Amino acid sequence: MPIGVQSIIAVGLGALIGSLAPSAGEQMKVLGDVFLNLVQVVVLPLVFPLIVLGIARMESVKKVGRIAGKAILYFELVTTVVLLIAVGLAKLTGIGKGAPVHAADAKDLAGLSQGIDFHELVLHAVPKNIFAAFGEGNLLGAIVFALLVGVAMAAIGEKSEPFAAVLESVAAVMFKVVAYVIRIAPLGVLGFISYDVAYYGFGNLRSLLGFIAVVYAGLAIVVGVLFPLIAALYRIRYVELLKSIGGLAGIAFVTRSSESVLAPLMGKLEAFGVSRSTTSFVVPLGYSFNTDGSVLYQAAALVFLANAYGADTSLPALLLMVGVLVILSKGMAGVASASIVVLIAAGNSIGLPAEGIALLLGVDFIVDMARTGVNVIGNSLAATVIDSSENRREAKRAIRETPAERRDTVLEKEPAQ
Repeated sequence: MPIGVQSIIAVGLGALIGSLAPSAGEQMKVLGDVFLNLVQVVVLPLVFPLIVLGIARMESVKKVGRIAGKAILYFELVTTVVLLIAVGLAKLTGIGKGAPVHAADAKDLAGLSQGIDFHELVLHAVPKNIFAAFGEGNLLGAIVFALLVGVAMAAIGEKSEPFAAVLESVAAVMFKVVAYVIRIAPLGVLGFISYDVAYYGFGNLRSLLGFIAVVYAGLAIVVGVLFPLIAALYRIRYVELLKSIGGLAGIAFVTRSSESVLAPLMGKLEAFGVSRSTTSFVVPLGYSFNTDGSVLYQAAALVFLANAYGADTSLPALLLMVGVLVILSKGMAGVASASIVVLIAAGNSIGLPAEGIALLLGVDFIVDMARTGVNVIGNSLAATVIDSSENRREAKRAIRETPAERRDTVLEKEPAQ
């Protein structure tokens, strides 16, 4: 039976268990936790060698910088457009007016940071101990260290080949481990759905249906309109891309974890035709800086709270919200409960009380599923776009070169190959 069908059956069984036997449903969370732990234990041992090898095999350090620059620029532009869509949709529908924010329990926010420390973010990206960073699951720190190692390997050339062979072997073994882990994904789905239905219930749904509907409508516009436009601009087969990664986006949807599909996602993108060097660099970077679904949720939530408290929602105020989120959303890497923390920080910066955010926690798991799935699709498209851009550049360069220059270029590359 295909794993997608197994996961759908697991969703149905989980909803039944959570509804009919809540105590058993809460206990089944251990299945989901075991699945996520198995995924997370293999993420860094796989991502690290892939990034190092991808960078080491690029033609030059200049190309690494060019791809990084393209990726960051793409992330910023798309994030801004997504935020404008969310704010416009939330303003148009007027969500939040009359919402029972007085009933929110601020105790639910206990333990969450009230803001983002960019000093800590920088230190998080440049860890003083790479082994400690691996132990903490610090993906951003691993990316930075892998970047340095990859550049160093490219610089020393043939002397790095034995180390490259070891990394190739590690990556191959980790891919096999991931294949084993993904087979038990339906059990993880069963555990998470049982727990979510049993623990959260549907008590707050009625008062927050409008908010949920706006978030899902916004995500549908992003996936069904914005992403296809971007794909068409770069002549990417968007429907085929969705078919290729759809099963993984579905697993991310029900587990509410992008990391659960990070490793197999890179394999799917390679099979789709994206180069390994681009995939292994852009996708992990996107997990830290390109969270399209999450920023859409945050923008809609801010407008919801502004309407609920009767705050200013004029055009300048809405543009200020967008500007704040553009900055803060890039500080999400390495922050626990990232979306809620960014929401608290953004609310504080524009004068909205954090207590109102507690009202949204009751339905957070419902919107979290959708925004996580969209994050996976967004990062897949980002890697495909950057790779397409690089291929276009190489094609133009080949056309401009004379036959003699092209022959010299081939001769220069032969020893490296």
